[in-house]
Amino acid sequence: MKELKVLGEGANFTAVSAGQFDGLNGFELPMGPGVTVTGKVFTGAALKSTGMEMSLQAMVPGQASPFVHAHKKHEELYMIVKGEGEFKVDDKVFAVSEGSLVRVAPAGKRALRNTGDTDMVVMCIQYMADSFGENDTPAGDGVILDEKVSFE
Repeated sequence: MKELKVLGEGANFTAVSAGQFDGLNGFELPMGPGVTVTGKVFTGAALKSTGMEMSLQAMVPGQASPFVHAHKKHEELYMIVKGEGEFKVDDKVFAVSEGSLVRVAPAGKRALRNTGDTDMVVMCIQYMADSFGENDTPAGDGVILDEKVSFE
């Protein structure tokens, strides 16, 4: 089974690699008794993340989610990185393809499937719903430092 590779760590960062997207099918994710998802890896623990979970998944042609799921408190943002498929939330089904972004509220019942003839690569970021306030905009939270950009 494939594992994430640590690229570097420091006091304020952790960097990992899942490798090339065409190698994602080497990952296996046990999800409970009798349920293992091939081609999916969660990255939060390896990244030492404190505010979100992220997964990468490659779905082969014809592959669908092994189960419908919802969440108690977490919203999810799905990004189709490569390929095409169908996404189902509650009773609505719609086409997705490279560049599609889908936000699903915690209670949304969700599943997806690859309808194309190549692997569909999906990135999913899971985070606490309703955790951002009015001032939590990129401009409101970011701090521009008086420091020259240098990679030396």
